[in-house]
Amino acid sequence: MDLQLLRTFLAVHRSGSFTAAAQLLRLSQPTVTTQIRALERRLGYALFERLPRGVAPTSDANDLAARVAGPLDDLETVAFQGGPGRSSAPTAPLRLAGPAELLSERALPALAPLVAEEGLRLRVHTGLADDLLEGLRAGRHDLVLSSIRPRGRAVLAEPLMDEEFVLVAAPVWAEKVGLPRVRRQGCAALCGVPLVTYADDLPIARRYWRHVFGVRLTHTPELTVPDLRSVLAAVVNGAGATVLPRYLCQRALLEGDLVALLEPEDPPFNTVYLARRPGVTDNPHLDLVRSHLARAARTW
Repeated sequence: MDLQLLRTFLAVHRSGSFTAAAQLLRLSQPTVTTQIRALERRLGYALFERLPRGVAPTSDANDLAARVAGPLDDLETVAFQGGPGRSSAPTAPLRLAGPAELLSERALPALAPLVAEEGLRLRVHTGLADDLLEGLRAGRHDLVLSSIRPRGRAVLAEPLMDEEFVLVAAPVWAEKVGLPRVRRQGCAALCGVPLVTYADDLPIARRYWRHVFGVRLTHTPELTVPDLRSVLAAVVNGAGATVLPRYLCQRALLEGDLVALLEPEDPPFNTVYLARRPGVTDNPHLDLVRSHLARAARTW
């Protein structure tokens, strides 16, 4: 049997669509469709159920994937490692994606020595988690730092770090509100304090209110800016109160530019995942970056 047919089959099985598999394999979608149909004819049974968006594998397809994934991945490893006559062309840049704040505050400082000393080449993209994970499935990214847990077989994810959320304001607002009052009255003490957030639907603040105060947040924010670093800058300069990941505002807290309005015994946390596609990658730096970030995250 032509190994290319099995390779195409595995790409479709892992990505969940002919379109994504075509992008991963650098083939046209009609070519992928033709190869899957040819494989189905040879095997004598259907491999995928066509859906409005993507495809779903049949039980026979799952059995086939379980049998061929390991051997094909081993062959890919041998092919990518090459031999004595392999090309001396530089390794392609690793495409890393994630939230801009996490990349700038944690990931890129940790990876800087690899760029300087190990020959790592990076192309970094930022955006929202759902968009970045879709780009990972489609082959536009190699590694994604995701603030949501990826679902489905097309993505492998490992927990990287937990980010704690903190309710903060500049000292001038902490003085006006009074920290003992916040501890006694909860969110009622914050009436009259402008709310700063990165989106009108208050995703981080809503979670904090629900988890810590046990109520639904219905307040309309006075200031929204789609970058947590800009939210931090506005709040440090007295714009109001906000909820931020502790890693982003820790320096400002230590230097007295911000004050934690509350220190609950059970603060809300969110897990950040390191996501990649299954199978063998053609970029040898992916495992290096994964392991380096995992070691660095133990100190974050």
